[in-house]
Amino acid sequence: MESTATMLSRDGRQVLSRRVRRLIDRWQPPETAVLITTALIVGLGGGLGAVAFRWLINNFTRIFFDVMQGWLSFMGSAYVVVIPAIGGLFFGPMIYFLAREAKGHGVPEVMEAVALRGGRIRPVVVVVKALASSLCIGSGGSAGREGPIVQIGSALGSTLGQILRLSDERIRNLVACGAAAGIAATFNAPIAGVIFALEIILGEFSVRYFSTVVISSVAASVVGRIAFGNMPAFIIPQYSLVSPWELPLYVLLGGLAGPVALLFVRTLYGLEDLFDAWHFPEYVKPVVGGLFVGVIGFYFPHVFGVGYEAIEAALVGKMLLSTMGLLALMKILATSLTIGSGGSGGVFAPSLFIGAMLGGAFGTVVHQILPNITAAPGAYALVGMAAVFSGAAHAPITSIIILFEMTNDYRIILPLMLATVVSTLLSQKLNHENIYTLKLSRRGIRLEHGRDIDVMQGVLVGEAMTTNVDTVDADLPLTDLERAFHETHHHGFPVLDANGDLFGVVTIQDLERAKERGPIEGLRVRDIATRSVLVAYPDEPVWAALKRLGTRDVGRLPVVDRNNPKRLVGVIRRYDIVRAYKVGIGRKLETQTRAEQLRLGKLTGTEFIDVEVLPKSPAAHRAIKELELPEKCVLVSIVRDNRVLIPHGDTLLMPGDRLTALVALDCMSQFHRIFHDAEDHERPTK
Repeated sequence: MESTATMLSRDGRQVLSRRVRRLIDRWQPPETAVLITTALIVGLGGGLGAVAFRWLINNFTRIFFDVMQGWLSFMGSAYVVVIPAIGGLFFGPMIYFLAREAKGHGVPEVMEAVALRGGRIRPVVVVVKALASSLCIGSGGSAGREGPIVQIGSALGSTLGQILRLSDERIRNLVACGAAAGIAATFNAPIAGVIFALEIILGEFSVRYFSTVVISSVAASVVGRIAFGNMPAFIIPQYSLVSPWELPLYVLLGGLAGPVALLFVRTLYGLEDLFDAWHFPEYVKPVVGGLFVGVIGFYFPHVFGVGYEAIEAALVGKMLLSTMGLLALMKILATSLTIGSGGSGGVFAPSLFIGAMLGGAFGTVVHQILPNITAAPGAYALVGMAAVFSGAAHAPITSIIILFEMTNDYRIILPLMLATVVSTLLSQKLNHENIYTLKLSRRGIRLEHGRDIDVMQGVLVGEAMTTNVDTVDADLPLTDLERAFHETHHHGFPVLDANGDLFGVVTIQDLERAKERGPIEGLRVRDIATRSVLVAYPDEPVWAALKRLGTRDVGRLPVVDRNNPKRLVGVIRRYDIVRAYKVGIGRKLETQTRAEQLRLGKLTGTEFIDVEVLPKSPAAHRAIKELELPEKCVLVSIVRDNRVLIPHGDTLLMPGDRLTALVALDCMSQFHRIFHDAEDHERPTK
């Protein structure tokens, strides 16, 4: 059941959506004006979101480390051990009960929404992500602020697109605008914001996205500069290439950065697997992870929070070699514990931190050996930052541009480019997936250029599974089981215990093997059932279930609730997957058709529109020839009860019919009025 607050919030959004769309219908602004205006709104919203987010982090940091120090004075300096755990007590339940998309570093969730859900992100993510991440970082969680602000900005863009009922393509565009706005405002890096949105979020550089993303990025950057000043994120000495003989050393640094980035990625997901496999309340796990982070922070306080102070110290050469080496390893561990246990925060700043420590340590060594032909260690720390992030994210262009903008220093660009490319190539050779796409591929979602590459990824197990499942009791005698196989012609059954929880699976092969060993009288299903079974989850793609079926060459998988793995919700069989493949093919063709329609519309000055005949619409229960349709309008098809009808003049329109029409842009308002609800003038979904 939905809560009253949720229903009121939803109703409020619907009212706002109707009013905004009525205004647009009345004015009928040009498409370009709509795109520019929405991009500008998202940019300003993303900029303000970044300002508010940093304000939240600063205030929570003060509360946790200053105010609570007085409350925990009896612990002395050891009070910092429990601070991250206390933070976990707040943001853990918040994420679990309100918006689980807010868990982790955020960018993969945005990429998934763009690739598989038309850019649709729940509006509640804006609030939950901002609060959870600021609590996590403010209480000492080792994470960055770029992932949260990207998700916040993207959710703002998605919400605006959903309010206006825009097409999937335009919502994806606004999601990218929000991501660019977040990066531009929080790092004072408008160019990097654009490149990040195109290279990582969308996975493609396209003219149709570029202009609007630039508008959002510039608008957000202006907001950020008003709030934070026009200063680079890091103020460092002016470094340059001392000698061409340095270039091989930067190549070597890039060669080191690639494996270090891979170590970071594998540690992060390794600890995430460890916490996921731990049978413990999920909303309490961040408390445990926070305790471990607190212990690390007690000895190495630089790992707390974003860590920009330590980065600046490495960039100006104020850190010892041994300190930088240890901090690189401790930051990998602390960040992996924070995010792996269920915390909320980004991985960009930790990547910069690790890279600065690696580069600074490397620069210290080579400068001691070759002082006359090498720059100061800070130059290598700067290059190491870009190299490690690029090795982790496989995003060399973003890495180069963002480091250039964050430091405002162009003279180190050649070593920066060289080390970054070497790190990226080596990291890609060692692992095809990056720190963002790996999270998706582990769910069975494989992206290429920002789009799903398998038709099965757009269909979830919950859509394809069979919910009317025949089960057997664990205490059922095998003689009765044999009769059940004979009567149902099934080859296997899920087995439930006395509490109705999933006990295991029993197949006809299990029964036959039992009969070969001797008489089965007196034996029960629990004696021969397989307890260790592979399962599927309703919210994962069918592709993942298909892969799991092939692992043990089985014909069916029990589908269980992800939050309660003992609760059986269905079964997915090979036959179900075949049907799912047909659905996936249909959706893929529908997407391709829609793309072709959009391209055709731009060439001809028309647009394909889907409208629904509402019960109180003037068009309901009337023949098409009786409608005063615009001259520049062609009805293409009617979908009624999952059947496609070819429209004719005598075709009677019924409530619930969905029409596809090709309409000239200057006739949109006239066309929509025909299908408005006579009472609330609700405009159909585009």
